[in-house]
Amino acid sequence: MNTETSTKKVHSKTLSLALIALFAALTAVGAFFKIPFALAAISLQFLFTAMAGVLLGAGYGALSQAVYVLIGLVGGPIFARGGFSYIFQPTFGFLLGLIPCAFVIGKLAKRPLTFWRTALSMLAGLAVLYAIGVPYMALIANGYLGKGLSAWQILCKGMLIYLPGDLLKITVGSLLCVAVTRRMPSMFALPQKKA
Repeated sequence: MNTETSTKKVHSKTLSLALIALFAALTAVGAFFKIPFALAAISLQFLFTAMAGVLLGAGYGALSQAVYVLIGLVGGPIFARGGFSYIFQPTFGFLLGLIPCAFVIGKLAKRPLTFWRTALSMLAGLAVLYAIGVPYMALIANGYLGKGLSAWQILCKGMLIYLPGDLLKITVGSLLCVAVTRRMPSMFALPQKKA
C-alpha cells in the first residue's frame, strides 16, 4: 500500500468518526429542544437521526445513534434523567428505536438523493421507530408503572398526536439532506461496494 492510499484511508476513517460524533451530538442537542406533550415530549431527535441515516449511511448512521443512547445510559446528561435506570421510562423505547430507524433510512436512501426518495426512506424509518417505541411505551406504562392505559390511549398519546410534527421533520430533513449532498458531495458520499 502506498503512502497516498494510506493517507486517504486515515482521512476517510477520521472523517467518518467525526461525522458519527457530530450526529450523536446533534441528536443530543435535538433532545434539549423539546416541548412537553402527552406521554412524550416533542423534540428534534428524529430529525437528526433521519439525517444521520441519509447522510452517513446505514452502518455509520446507526452507530451515531448507538453512541448517543450509550452516552445517556452511562449517565451522560442527555436524557431527562440519565443513567441505566432510564430504561424503565415509557419513552426509552423511542430512544432505542433511533438505532434501527437510522439503519433502515440509510439502507433505503439512494444516491443521487431526491426529495421524494429521501422522504420515503425517512417515513420508513419513522415506522420502525414507532414499531419499537409504542409497544415499549405500553409495556412500561402498563406493565411496570401500572397506568392501565388502553391500546387506543397508547396509540394516540404515543404516536398519532406526533405524526403531523414528524411529517414536518421529514419534509425539512429531506430538503436539508438533498441540499447538503449537492453542496458537499464528497463529504457525504456513501462508500461504494466492491464488485
